[in-house]
Order: sequence, then C-alpha cells, then structure tokens
Amino acid sequence: MPALTSEFKNKNVLVTGAGRGLGKRLALGFAGLGARIALAGRSKAEIDLAHIEIEQAQGSAVRIRTDVTEPEQLVLAVERARAAFGGPIDILICAAATAGPLSPFLQTPLKAWTEAMQINLMGVVHSCRAVLPSMIEKRAGKIVVLACESDDVPKRNFSAYTTSKTALVRLVEALAAELLDHNVQINCFDPGAAYTSLTDEIIRAESRLEPGVVAQAKETRRTGGVSAEAQLEVAAFLASEQSNHITGKLIHVTDDWKKLKNATLRPDAFTLRRVRK
Repeated sequence: MPALTSEFKNKNVLVTGAGRGLGKRLALGFAGLGARIALAGRSKAEIDLAHIEIEQAQGSAVRIRTDVTEPEQLVLAVERARAAFGGPIDILICAAATAGPLSPFLQTPLKAWTEAMQINLMGVVHSCRAVLPSMIEKRAGKIVVLACESDDVPKRNFSAYTTSKTALVRLVEALAAELLDHNVQINCFDPGAAYTSLTDEIIRAESRLEPGVVAQAKETRRTGGVSAEAQLEVAAFLASEQSNHITGKLIHVTDDWKKLKNATLRPDAFTLRRVRK
C-alpha cells in the first residue's frame, strides 16, 4: 500500500470497538501506517492489550474507556484524544458492534433487541456527533462505518443485527448529503467474513440458525476469513484523500478500490441498492 502509507503519518484516528475483532484489527493496521490511534472501548483489559501491541510495534496510541451508547462519553473521548495528540480527530472508524440476540423476534426480550440497536446504530450516531463539529470547522474529515452484510439476503433470527446494520447505511447516505459542502466524507465499509467473537456466537447458536449460516461461520473460523491486509487496504483508501470524491457509499472489501480512485460514480452507485455502474 505504498501510495497510501505516507498519508497517515501523524493523522489522528479514533476507533470505536478498538479492543477486539475488526476494530482492533483496523486500529493496529492504521497504527502501522503511522497514524496516532485513540483506542475507544468498554473493556479496559482489551484496549490495554491493543495499546501494548501498538507500542511494541513502535506505534502511537492512547487508551480511552468508552461506552458508545453514552453520548457524553464519546464527547469526552474526543476531547481526551485532542489533548493527547495536540489536535482534532482526522478520521473516525466506527467498529463497535454486537450480534444482538440470535433468536426469533417474538421470543427475544425487547430489552436485548433494543440494546443491539443502541450499540450498533446509536453508537455510530453518538460517535459522529462527537467528531463532526471539529471536522466541519476545519473543512476536512473522514468517517468509515462498518456495516457488515447490510445488503445481503436476510437471515432468520438476525433481526436486531440486520436492522441496525442496514439502518447504518441509510444514515451514512443521509449524512453524506448534509456534509457534502463541508468537505467531510462518510462511507460504509463491509469488511467481509473475518474470524471474530461474532463468528463464535453464531456457532454457539447453531440450533437456532440456518445451516448455511453456521457452515459459513465454521469455515471462517477454520480459515480466518478475509485477510487483515485486504481489509486495511480498502479502509485506508476510504480514509485517504484519494477517496475525496466518494461519499455516502457502501463499499465491500471485494470492490476494486484502485479502480474507484479515478471513477466518476452515479449518485445511486455503490449504495444500499448496490448499483455498481
């Protein structure tokens, strides 16, 4: 990724859900590109470990215990990152998420269902509201929102997860239109299958889920899924100035980001409707 590497030197990146899974993977990846990373997560032990890994690789990071369902905590996280790095957040990566209840809709306690919405959807709302004022003020900023399987065929007993992740795509499309005149780009990124705690949750819920879904999860556990390098390449492109012409889109890890660098996209291209031309 030589064309992108130097761009992230000393950029300030806030990653939610940075203690594990895809959040941690991207936090480590951007740290390796020279960015300063604000590790936001609920688990002190997890973000401590991510911090150690970044420091051992000669990277720069700060740990901030944060619950994305609490808007005040996101505001404080942004302020702490600014104080630690000496400047505002340049890039926000929203990776905090939960699978939610993997059970039939009517058999799911309403509290569990709404908690998934609070984390997956409102967590992104709170994060964006925390970083956008400074991005708008300096007329520059990038937001990358993880939105896994948002345009896939619905699966049984994933109603909270699917609803929240699909809502994210529409939220991003709406915010992109509002931010267009402020030179702030926001996009959704589907990183593809990767071995995370969600994979294990699906396997544990095998008796309640479709056989094909469980088989795919087991295959992901066996192979590890999409490589960290492939995911970082696309995420870094969306966080770079090379994608300034792309906003409000849903980009999959399998999309050719190198072709997108110089592409003129129709308004409905790469949206939730997945028109590719």
